[in-house]
Amino acid sequence: MKIQNKMWALSVPALLCASILGCSDSENDQSANDDKTVSAAVLSRVATVPLGAEVTGVYVNDEGDLFFNVQHPADSNSEVDDNFRPYNKGTVGVVKNFNLNDLPLPFVELPVPNNDRDKQLVKTAYGEYQVLGQNGDTFGGDLPEKLGNIYNLAGDTLLLDNNMPDFNGFISTGIGEGYLFTNWEDYPGGMSRLALSKNAEGEWTVSSPMMVDFSEVKGTAANCFGSVSPWGTPLSSEEWIVNSAVDTTTDANWNNPVEAQKAGSRLQRMWQLTAPAAPNPYDYGYIVEITNPTSTNPQPVKHFAMGRYEHENSTVMPDGKTVYLSQDDTGGVLFKFIADTANDLSAGTLYGAKLTQDAEKNDPNETGFDVQWIELAHGENAMIAGWIEDFNGIGMNAFEDGKTNFMTVADVEAWARGDQKYPAQVNGGSAVTAGQDMDDRAAFLESRQAARQKGATAEWRKLEGISINQKRAKEAVEGVDTIAGEDVESAYVYMAIADLGKTLTDDEGDIQLDGSANGCGGIYRAELNGTYDITRIEPVIMGGAIVKVDGDKTCDTSKLAQPDNVIVLDDGRLLIGEDGVQTNNTLWMYQPAK
Repeated sequence: MKIQNKMWALSVPALLCASILGCSDSENDQSANDDKTVSAAVLSRVATVPLGAEVTGVYVNDEGDLFFNVQHPADSNSEVDDNFRPYNKGTVGVVKNFNLNDLPLPFVELPVPNNDRDKQLVKTAYGEYQVLGQNGDTFGGDLPEKLGNIYNLAGDTLLLDNNMPDFNGFISTGIGEGYLFTNWEDYPGGMSRLALSKNAEGEWTVSSPMMVDFSEVKGTAANCFGSVSPWGTPLSSEEWIVNSAVDTTTDANWNNPVEAQKAGSRLQRMWQLTAPAAPNPYDYGYIVEITNPTSTNPQPVKHFAMGRYEHENSTVMPDGKTVYLSQDDTGGVLFKFIADTANDLSAGTLYGAKLTQDAEKNDPNETGFDVQWIELAHGENAMIAGWIEDFNGIGMNAFEDGKTNFMTVADVEAWARGDQKYPAQVNGGSAVTAGQDMDDRAAFLESRQAARQKGATAEWRKLEGISINQKRAKEAVEGVDTIAGEDVESAYVYMAIADLGKTLTDDEGDIQLDGSANGCGGIYRAELNGTYDITRIEPVIMGGAIVKVDGDKTCDTSKLAQPDNVIVLDDGRLLIGEDGVQTNNTLWMYQPAK
């Protein structure tokens, strides 16, 4: 007999209780542990990361192994763990002897670090954090180019000693073994692959380390968060390479000699990546699928049809066609992509979300949004690749102040109006497209601006991780029995918002929230209907307003603060990783009320 799932019936009091640790008294907690139920939502600290670091790469495999990373820790961290490893470099790791699929309720949480040693280490409530690799590791000479190091396309010049591991995706090849793919986020970007195996004592061994070869796709930029597709391929996301500002010319300064030659700048490194050829800005800013992930040479494919913008991550629904995509920027858009064919992201239709805020509400803890999807265009990778090639070879010598070779807001406005021709350069158009017959390149090369011009809501502020649980979603939507011992009646897409400020709290546009969660962010959810569509977004748990303590900005350590990663576990609990201004950022477990 299955237990009917009621864990998602979250009331406002439950949400408020969720921001206060230990809402239940000890007697109720013991009762909850006995029958594995809780009477109120609870937020519990699973782990903390060292000074200067954010929590990235949160991933749980089918066996319940928890992977997460330490991104950009402070160089000054000198304390060492039991294996004599300091945390002053970007670190990829796993919590050994810890099974997230077999835990008691309530979760006994980790205290806030309160001494210098604990503040400089990874601390976990259960198990032990095992370092799998750190930036610069050679693994005994098996990776002479070093973990996280990024080279030019020719492979002969080191461009970046990358200290920013982000997304992890584990591709299983059997019980206790598989490949861990990790994004390295900067300009240019990268991805590593480590072969992993776990022994009977829970210890992991690394072999066959490699940095994925992206030369066939002209390299990548700022590989951020990601996901694993239902068919078992990592999906990497190119973030902050795109300058798709809401109301200004887009990539006008890409070939500006002053900007492109600025010593040590990220843009200079992109020019060095492709030298002597000029880099094309429209080669970057996409979802990158790693096909053949367990082969000797994994093959990356950039999916131009899913749009170009500041991708945080994409999550494919169990139907293999519906994809929700987040844009991490100020004034960003929530996107949806519907593939033509299941398990094939190379062609489909791109949409932007138009939001309608609840009437007479503006408190983030209570305010939801109705969602309408605005169709932008249908596209195919091959077709869009041809449009991208039109912008090849535009060097610094082609730069003219006040003009641009690249797409402009005027170009996108002409497309949105349905004009037959692109505007002339004298009217604000691009030199490349001026006077040409109109096409749909605006929807795929300048997707945020295209969505905005068509009426989608371009007001999200740091729309970060977006996630579902594949098993729960499939059972709730399709009725497929995937969760043992439980009827899953409802499943949700979860979205992390790191900062509920700026475009979310101004007095313009579709979203006008108050400032009560400004700076510390929160988590939203959207229920999936019978076609994996979403029509409503609601708050789940909010942080609070950022405050100053001894002159430093911070969030309340007992509440959620600037969430980035969000993962839905098989039992419906959430793992939430912070990217905030805290002394030590936290990996949280959120238990909704039952």
